[in-house]
Amino acid sequence: MAGNPFLQRHIPRLGFVRRAVLRFMPGEDADSALRAVAQDQAAGISAVLTRLGENVTRTDEADEVEAQYLGLLDRIGAGGLDAEVSVKLTQFGLDLDPERALAHVRRIADRAATLNMTVWIDMEGSAYTETTIAFYERLKAHNANTGVCLQAYLHRTADDVRRLLPIGPSIRLVKGAYAEPSTIAYQTRSSVDANFATLSVTMLEAAKAGNTIRIALATHDVTLIERIAAHAAGIGLPKTAFEVQMLYGIRTDQQCRLARDGFIVRDLICYGAAWYPWYMRRLAERPANVLFVLRQLLP
Repeated sequence: MAGNPFLQRHIPRLGFVRRAVLRFMPGEDADSALRAVAQDQAAGISAVLTRLGENVTRTDEADEVEAQYLGLLDRIGAGGLDAEVSVKLTQFGLDLDPERALAHVRRIADRAATLNMTVWIDMEGSAYTETTIAFYERLKAHNANTGVCLQAYLHRTADDVRRLLPIGPSIRLVKGAYAEPSTIAYQTRSSVDANFATLSVTMLEAAKAGNTIRIALATHDVTLIERIAAHAAGIGLPKTAFEVQMLYGIRTDQQCRLARDGFIVRDLICYGAAWYPWYMRRLAERPANVLFVLRQLLP
Protein backbone atom coordinates (compact mmCIF):
# COMPACT_ATOMS: atom_id res chain seq x y z
CA MET A 1 0.00 0.00 0.00
CA ALA A 2 2.89 2.36 0.74
CA GLY A 3 4.08 2.18 -2.86
CA ASN A 4 0.71 2.16 -4.64
CA PRO A 5 0.25 5.44 -6.60
CA PHE A 6 -3.55 5.16 -6.78
CA LEU A 7 -3.90 4.67 -3.02
CA GLN A 8 -1.35 7.42 -2.38
CA ARG A 9 -3.56 9.86 -4.30
CA HIS A 10 -6.84 8.87 -2.66
CA ILE A 11 -6.34 7.54 0.88
CA PRO A 12 -4.98 10.83 2.32
CA ARG A 13 -8.32 12.47 1.41
CA LEU A 14 -10.24 10.24 3.80
CA GLY A 15 -11.17 12.02 7.01
CA PHE A 16 -10.83 9.02 9.29
CA VAL A 17 -7.30 8.35 7.96
CA ARG A 18 -6.27 11.97 8.53
CA ARG A 19 -7.60 11.73 12.10
CA ALA A 20 -5.73 8.50 12.71
CA VAL A 21 -2.40 9.79 11.41
CA LEU A 22 -2.37 12.43 14.14
CA ARG A 23 -1.51 9.64 16.56
CA PHE A 24 1.93 9.45 14.95
CA MET A 25 2.62 13.09 14.05
CA PRO A 26 1.58 16.35 15.72
CA GLY A 27 0.58 18.00 12.43
CA GLU A 28 1.71 18.74 8.91
CA ASP A 29 3.58 22.00 9.58
CA ALA A 30 6.80 22.90 11.38
CA ASP A 31 4.89 24.92 13.98
CA SER A 32 3.13 21.77 15.17
CA ALA A 33 6.39 19.86 15.29
CA LEU A 34 8.18 22.55 17.28
CA ARG A 35 5.35 22.73 19.80
CA ALA A 36 5.73 18.97 20.31
CA VAL A 37 9.49 19.43 20.85
CA ALA A 38 8.81 21.97 23.59
CA GLN A 39 6.35 19.61 25.28
CA ASP A 40 8.89 16.77 25.14
CA GLN A 41 11.61 18.98 26.56
CA ALA A 42 9.42 19.84 29.54
CA ALA A 43 9.23 16.08 30.23
CA GLY A 44 13.00 15.60 29.97
CA ILE A 45 12.86 14.11 26.47
CA SER A 46 14.90 15.33 23.50
CA ALA A 47 13.73 15.21 19.88
CA VAL A 48 14.66 14.42 16.30
CA LEU A 49 12.65 16.22 13.62
CA THR A 50 12.10 15.01 10.08
CA ARG A 51 10.13 16.58 7.25
CA LEU A 52 8.35 13.78 5.42
CA GLY A 53 8.90 13.24 1.73
CA GLU A 54 11.12 11.20 -0.59
CA ASN A 55 12.17 10.71 -4.23
CA VAL A 56 11.82 14.25 -5.54
CA THR A 57 11.67 14.50 -9.32
CA ARG A 58 13.04 18.03 -9.84
CA THR A 59 16.14 19.76 -8.51
CA ASP A 60 14.15 22.83 -7.48
CA GLU A 61 12.17 20.59 -5.11
CA ALA A 62 15.43 19.58 -3.45
CA ASP A 63 16.45 23.23 -3.19
CA GLU A 64 13.20 23.96 -1.39
CA VAL A 65 13.74 21.07 1.03
CA GLU A 66 17.17 22.45 1.93
CA ALA A 67 15.69 25.89 2.57
CA GLN A 68 13.01 24.34 4.77
CA TYR A 69 15.58 22.49 6.89
CA LEU A 70 17.84 25.53 7.23
CA GLY A 71 14.86 27.54 8.43
CA LEU A 72 13.91 24.76 10.84
CA LEU A 73 17.43 24.67 12.31
CA ASP A 74 17.34 28.42 12.85
CA ARG A 75 14.04 28.11 14.68
CA ILE A 76 15.33 25.29 16.86
CA GLY A 77 18.37 27.36 17.77
CA ALA A 78 16.40 30.54 18.40
CA GLY A 79 13.98 28.66 20.64
CA GLY A 80 16.72 26.98 22.66
CA LEU A 81 15.19 23.59 21.87
CA ASP A 82 16.93 20.25 22.37
CA ALA A 83 16.37 18.80 18.92
CA GLU A 84 18.24 17.36 15.97
CA VAL A 85 17.10 16.68 12.40
CA SER A 86 16.93 13.59 10.23
CA VAL A 87 16.83 13.70 6.43
CA LYS A 88 16.15 11.36 3.53
CA LEU A 89 18.69 11.56 0.72
CA THR A 90 16.14 11.05 -2.04
CA GLN A 91 14.40 14.18 -0.76
CA PHE A 92 17.55 16.07 -1.77
CA GLY A 93 17.61 14.63 -5.28
CA LEU A 94 19.94 11.65 -4.76
CA ASP A 95 18.30 9.99 -7.78
CA LEU A 96 18.84 13.10 -9.91
CA ASP A 97 22.29 14.39 -8.98
CA PRO A 98 24.22 12.74 -6.11
CA GLU A 99 26.83 15.51 -5.96
CA ARG A 100 24.18 18.19 -5.68
CA ALA A 101 22.45 16.13 -2.97
CA LEU A 102 25.74 15.93 -1.06
CA ALA A 103 26.13 19.71 -1.29
CA HIS A 104 22.60 20.17 0.09
CA VAL A 105 23.22 17.93 3.09
CA ARG A 106 26.65 19.46 3.76
CA ARG A 107 25.13 22.93 3.97
CA ILE A 108 22.52 21.67 6.43
CA ALA A 109 25.19 19.91 8.50
CA ASP A 110 27.36 23.05 8.47
CA ARG A 111 24.46 25.11 9.83
CA ALA A 112 23.65 22.42 12.40
CA ALA A 113 27.28 22.39 13.59
CA THR A 114 27.03 26.07 14.57
CA LEU A 115 24.15 25.03 16.85
CA ASN A 116 25.91 21.91 18.19
CA MET A 117 23.33 19.64 16.53
CA THR A 118 23.60 16.31 14.72
CA VAL A 119 22.10 15.70 11.28
CA TRP A 120 20.97 12.10 10.80
CA ILE A 121 20.61 10.38 7.43
CA ASP A 122 17.59 8.11 7.23
CA MET A 123 17.93 4.75 5.52
CA GLU A 124 15.47 4.03 2.71
CA GLY A 125 14.76 0.81 0.81
CA SER A 126 17.53 -1.70 0.12
CA ALA A 127 18.17 -0.25 -3.35
CA TYR A 128 19.69 2.73 -1.53
CA THR A 129 21.62 0.98 1.24
CA GLU A 130 25.08 0.91 -0.30
CA THR A 131 24.67 4.36 -1.85
CA THR A 132 23.58 5.81 1.50
CA ILE A 133 26.47 4.30 3.45
CA ALA A 134 29.01 5.48 0.87
CA PHE A 135 27.35 8.93 0.95
CA TYR A 136 27.67 8.98 4.75
CA GLU A 137 31.36 8.06 4.60
CA ARG A 138 32.00 11.06 2.35
CA LEU A 139 29.82 13.34 4.44
CA LYS A 140 31.38 12.29 7.75
CA ALA A 141 34.86 13.17 6.46
CA HIS A 142 33.71 16.79 6.17
CA ASN A 143 30.95 16.97 8.78
CA ALA A 144 31.66 15.20 12.07
CA ASN A 145 28.19 16.09 13.38
CA THR A 146 26.39 13.56 11.21
CA GLY A 147 24.90 10.11 11.73
CA VAL A 148 23.33 7.35 9.68
CA CYS A 149 20.48 4.91 10.17
CA LEU A 150 21.11 1.17 9.77
CA GLN A 151 18.43 -1.52 9.56
CA ALA A 152 18.66 -4.62 11.74
CA TYR A 153 16.58 -6.76 9.39
CA LEU A 154 19.20 -6.64 6.62
CA HIS A 155 21.73 -9.47 6.56
CA ARG A 156 24.51 -7.04 5.63
CA THR A 157 24.20 -4.72 8.62
CA ALA A 158 26.78 -6.42 10.85
CA ASP A 159 29.36 -5.85 8.11
CA ASP A 160 28.18 -2.25 7.75
CA VAL A 161 28.71 -1.59 11.47
CA ARG A 162 32.26 -2.95 11.26
CA ARG A 163 32.87 -0.93 8.10
CA LEU A 164 31.85 2.33 9.77
CA LEU A 165 33.63 1.90 13.11
CA PRO A 166 36.95 3.40 11.90
CA ILE A 167 35.30 6.75 11.09
CA GLY A 168 33.80 7.27 14.56
CA PRO A 169 30.18 7.01 13.44
CA SER A 170 26.88 7.97 14.95
CA ILE A 171 24.54 5.04 14.23
CA ARG A 172 20.80 4.88 14.72
CA LEU A 173 19.75 1.24 14.65
CA VAL A 174 16.18 0.50 13.57
CA LYS A 175 14.49 -2.79 12.83
CA GLY A 176 13.45 -1.86 9.27
CA ALA A 177 10.11 -0.98 7.71
CA TYR A 178 10.41 -1.65 3.97
CA ALA A 179 9.26 -4.87 2.33
CA GLU A 180 12.47 -6.76 1.47
CA PRO A 181 13.03 -10.32 0.16
CA SER A 182 14.35 -13.15 2.31
CA THR A 183 17.56 -13.22 0.27
CA ILE A 184 18.70 -9.97 1.89
CA ALA A 185 16.52 -9.54 5.00
CA TYR A 186 15.32 -11.51 8.01
CA GLN A 187 11.60 -12.17 7.73
CA THR A 188 10.43 -13.05 11.25
CA ARG A 189 10.05 -10.79 14.23
CA SER A 190 12.17 -13.07 16.41
CA SER A 191 15.07 -13.13 13.96
CA VAL A 192 14.99 -9.35 13.51
CA ASP A 193 14.89 -8.84 17.28
CA ALA A 194 17.81 -11.23 17.74
CA ASN A 195 19.89 -9.40 15.16
CA PHE A 196 18.95 -6.03 16.68
CA ALA A 197 20.26 -7.26 20.04
CA THR A 198 23.42 -8.70 18.51
CA LEU A 199 24.18 -5.49 16.62
CA SER A 200 23.54 -3.42 19.75
CA VAL A 201 25.98 -5.57 21.73
CA THR A 202 28.56 -5.25 18.95
CA MET A 203 28.36 -1.46 19.11
CA LEU A 204 28.43 -1.36 22.91
CA GLU A 205 31.48 -3.59 23.03
CA ALA A 206 33.15 -1.39 20.42
CA ALA A 207 32.48 1.61 22.67
CA LYS A 208 33.87 -0.28 25.66
CA ALA A 209 36.99 -1.07 23.64
CA GLY A 210 37.59 2.65 23.11
CA ASN A 211 36.02 3.22 19.71
CA THR A 212 34.32 6.57 19.18
CA ILE A 213 30.69 5.73 18.44
CA ARG A 214 27.34 7.27 19.25
CA ILE A 215 24.67 4.59 19.57
CA ALA A 216 20.97 5.29 19.15
CA LEU A 217 18.60 2.34 19.51
CA ALA A 218 15.34 3.13 17.75
CA THR A 219 12.75 0.65 18.96
CA HIS A 220 9.52 0.65 20.96
CA ASP A 221 10.38 -2.75 22.44
CA VAL A 222 11.10 -1.77 26.04
CA THR A 223 11.95 -5.33 27.05
CA LEU A 224 14.62 -5.42 24.35
CA ILE A 225 15.98 -2.05 25.50
CA GLU A 226 16.22 -3.30 29.08
CA ARG A 227 18.04 -6.47 27.98
CA ILE A 228 20.57 -4.37 26.09
CA ALA A 229 20.93 -2.01 29.07
CA ALA A 230 21.63 -5.01 31.30
CA HIS A 231 24.41 -6.11 28.94
CA ALA A 232 25.86 -2.59 28.95
CA ALA A 233 25.88 -2.59 32.74
CA GLY A 234 27.49 -6.03 32.73
CA ILE A 235 30.48 -4.74 30.76
CA GLY A 236 30.76 -1.60 32.85
CA LEU A 237 28.91 0.92 30.69
CA PRO A 238 26.28 3.32 32.04
CA LYS A 239 22.73 3.73 30.73
CA THR A 240 23.95 6.80 28.87
CA ALA A 241 26.24 4.66 26.69
CA PHE A 242 23.36 4.60 24.24
CA GLU A 243 20.18 6.56 23.66
CA VAL A 244 16.66 5.36 23.03
CA GLN A 245 14.65 6.77 20.13
CA MET A 246 10.93 6.23 19.69
CA LEU A 247 8.29 7.67 17.40
CA TYR A 248 6.05 10.49 18.51
CA GLY A 249 2.77 9.16 19.91
CA ILE A 250 4.00 5.63 20.54
CA ARG A 251 4.67 4.40 24.09
CA THR A 252 4.82 7.95 25.41
CA ASP A 253 4.44 6.63 28.95
CA GLN A 254 7.51 4.45 28.47
CA GLN A 255 9.49 7.30 26.95
CA CYS A 256 8.81 9.34 30.10
CA ARG A 257 9.62 6.40 32.38
CA LEU A 258 12.91 5.67 30.65
CA ALA A 259 13.87 9.35 30.85
CA ARG A 260 13.09 9.36 34.57
CA ASP A 261 15.20 6.21 34.97
CA GLY A 262 18.25 7.94 33.55
CA PHE A 263 18.20 6.92 29.89
CA ILE A 264 18.76 9.43 27.11
CA VAL A 265 15.47 9.45 25.21
CA ARG A 266 14.71 11.12 21.89
CA ASP A 267 11.27 11.40 20.36
CA LEU A 268 11.24 11.15 16.54
CA ILE A 269 8.75 13.79 15.43
CA CYS A 270 7.66 13.72 11.79
CA TYR A 271 5.70 16.41 10.00
CA GLY A 272 4.75 17.42 6.48
CA ALA A 273 2.05 16.79 3.92
CA ALA A 274 3.82 13.80 2.30
CA TRP A 275 2.94 11.42 5.12
CA TYR A 276 1.14 8.62 3.26
CA PRO A 277 4.01 6.15 2.45
CA TRP A 278 5.62 6.71 5.85
CA TYR A 279 2.29 6.15 7.60
CA MET A 280 1.57 2.92 5.73
CA ARG A 281 4.95 1.57 6.81
CA ARG A 282 4.13 2.43 10.43
CA LEU A 283 0.96 0.36 10.16
CA ALA A 284 2.87 -2.52 8.60
CA GLU A 285 5.42 -2.48 11.43
CA ARG A 286 2.75 -3.12 14.04
CA PRO A 287 -0.59 -4.57 12.85
CA ALA A 288 -2.28 -3.48 16.10
CA ASN A 289 -2.00 0.05 14.73
CA VAL A 290 -4.51 -0.91 12.03
CA LEU A 291 -7.14 -1.43 14.73
CA PHE A 292 -6.50 2.12 15.89
CA VAL A 293 -7.21 3.40 12.37
CA LEU A 294 -10.41 1.37 12.12
CA ARG A 295 -11.61 2.79 15.44
CA GLN A 296 -11.49 6.23 13.86
CA LEU A 297 -14.50 5.15 11.79
CA LEU A 298 -16.59 5.11 14.96
CA PRO A 299 -18.27 8.24 16.30
